[in-house]
Amino acid sequence: MIDLHTHTFASDGDLCPAELVRRAEAAGLAAIAITDHADASNLERLVREVVVFVRETQPYCRIRLIAGVELTHVPPGQVAELARRARRLGAALVVLHGETVSEPVAPGTNRAAIEAGVDILAHPGLITPEEAHLAASKGVLLEVSTRPSHGMANGHVVAAARAAGAGLVIDSDTHAPSDIMEAGWRRRVALGAGLADADIDRIDRAMAALVERLAPSLRVT
Repeated sequence: MIDLHTHTFASDGDLCPAELVRRAEAAGLAAIAITDHADASNLERLVREVVVFVRETQPYCRIRLIAGVELTHVPPGQVAELARRARRLGAALVVLHGETVSEPVAPGTNRAAIEAGVDILAHPGLITPEEAHLAASKGVLLEVSTRPSHGMANGHVVAAARAAGAGLVIDSDTHAPSDIMEAGWRRRVALGAGLADADIDRIDRAMAALVERLAPSLRVT
């Protein structure tokens, strides 16, 4: 399993990065991205800290570590510049907190994220057909979330992605130990969203290929 959306106490998670990584490794994950919440106030600190953590910790772990960030509740007009800045600072993966149905994310956030070319549009809620087609054309991956609050629109996201030919990822949005990806729960959430086992296998292969591109020194199986 691979999880490209997790949080530590550098933002609003419960665990320090080392404990998150160890628990994920013990749970059988092959790769994990640390993607703490960021906006213009803390982006530089968060990205620099996670880049240092990954560089210094990776040699001691079997699990593959990816330094990422989740731009969160950022005004749509700010998204493109912050995404560029995150990459310049060293973020290997840029996630954007999409228009989940459970929070008052600013309208236009999904489109701004896709136009900016973020890697993953997290829990995009009631994404429009036009946005899904744009995501497909730009290679922006849409997230199926195993987090109950953000997963309420998973079925809609899957249907929109399927109609548009957009890629999907399945992530946990981990904040606490109980959120860490578990294979049975992951599969049930995916099936409940309208994915078949063959779809899940394709998503898993695509996620593994993405990890190979972002962090190629350890093959993910």
